[in-house]
Amino acid sequence: MEKAILITGGAGFIGSHVVQLFVEKYPQYRIVNLDCLTYAGNLENLKAVEHAANYFFEKVDILDVPALEDVFQRHGITDVIHLAAESHVDRSISDPLAFVRTNVIGTVNLLNVAKAFWAEALAEHLFYHVSTDEVYGSLHDGGFFTETTPYDPQSPYSASKASSDHFVRAYANTYKMRTVISNCSNNYGPNQFPEKLIPLCIHNIKQGKPLPIYGKGENVRDWLYVVDHARAIDVVFHQGKTGETYNIGGFNEWQNIAIVRLLCQKMDEKLGQAPGTSEQLITFVKDRAGHDLRYAIDATKIQQELGWEPSLQFEEGISLTIDWYLANEEWLERVTSGAYQAYYEAHYMKGEA
Repeated sequence: MEKAILITGGAGFIGSHVVQLFVEKYPQYRIVNLDCLTYAGNLENLKAVEHAANYFFEKVDILDVPALEDVFQRHGITDVIHLAAESHVDRSISDPLAFVRTNVIGTVNLLNVAKAFWAEALAEHLFYHVSTDEVYGSLHDGGFFTETTPYDPQSPYSASKASSDHFVRAYANTYKMRTVISNCSNNYGPNQFPEKLIPLCIHNIKQGKPLPIYGKGENVRDWLYVVDHARAIDVVFHQGKTGETYNIGGFNEWQNIAIVRLLCQKMDEKLGQAPGTSEQLITFVKDRAGHDLRYAIDATKIQQELGWEPSLQFEEGISLTIDWYLANEEWLERVTSGAYQAYYEAHYMKGEA
């Protein structure tokens, strides 16, 4: 049976890298990118594959059940890689319901549509749910998150993702759907929307603007280059065991302030500025409500069972990321101005793609 894979959120930061990898690596698959193109969905990220014969885009909201059913029918969807989500913690604090609607109700909508469409042969299809390490809460006493760490979400965002994880497992148990879940650490790399720490700092340093750091910058995160995450999703999709969970991490813990100082150092070098110039922009601001102190992923399981591991060291990945943003200033300008949102109208509504 020829695969027709629905990748939700495929115009977002991580999703666009996954879509491009699958389109280019598997020309025999039909890759359907479903995205409602909110502020973080950018089809310019997919210029390299938008004319590929096996690539299809559907502007659909996962809250729209009839539209989802139509996409499943027209494309004969055989598998789902579910990445669509509201993902910015600060936004979840100011508008929790938006996260409940997209991350919880939207996921259940997808599960229901997939279950009904695959009803005659559930065992032949896979629902792959991509989640976050934030569902585990905060680490205070050392150690690492493993696949058996109890859930302890601390923000509206992580609570919504934890709920969606539970629904996926519930459908596997109740309806015998084939499912797999992965929980990943913080991603960085090309095409990331500039509200996130690393692209925000790169952009602000370039503009000579303050670099806002929550609290004292002591919060610790594990970081993974986005291309390595896409590679991991590929491996889990094709080799992961049904019903299993895989933690995906970079074995790469950094305090926020250390990352910002590294960015300042690299930017000074690349911009030809005197050492220490960019560090003067660091500005400490009031800490975020419910800010988890430390996340750290133990990715031993995916490494030992599926043979995946990160390909880049962090400083190498940071250097590549900075180079990409400095070489794509027009992309960044279009994103920060909102002009990128016209790309869909210009290239997809007129049948040009």
